[in-house]
Amino acid sequence: MERIPWKQYFMAQSHLLSFRSTCTRLTVGATIVRDNRIIAGGYNGSIAGGVHCIDEGCYVIDEHCVRTIHAEMNAIVQCAKFGVPTDGAEIYVTHFPCLQCTKGIIQAGIEAVYYAENYKNHPHAIELFEQAGVHMEQVPLDRDIFMKFAYANL
Repeated sequence: MERIPWKQYFMAQSHLLSFRSTCTRLTVGATIVRDNRIIAGGYNGSIAGGVHCIDEGCYVIDEHCVRTIHAEMNAIVQCAKFGVPTDGAEIYVTHFPCLQCTKGIIQAGIEAVYYAENYKNHPHAIELFEQAGVHMEQVPLDRDIFMKFAYANL
């Protein structure tokens, strides 16, 4: 029996997580993986119990919505909250990480970033990933593969 490839599986998980996003500017999902096991997931949204962009609009400062916590940071914080180590893990993200998330990813010890879409790829973020030895790879969601496996099991 044919199975969905790992990278497509984890990227599909990130896209699914993005459907929970509460920011109207960009919906992003992130999945942290270690040893081919999902250890955390996140999406961009407000702090727990906070006001959501979908309810009151985005709070934009310097062209960024400051109301939201990015998907990558939500996933990393989830690991910290529950005592799950991220050292040596990989992260799958629907969009290339911003500069602040890049720093968080590096500090968390994540060794690889797989992203589906380019999004304002900051040159310094790329430089920081390279300096830290973090592998970067674009892995677009293959919608044909996703649909093949999604409908095969219905």
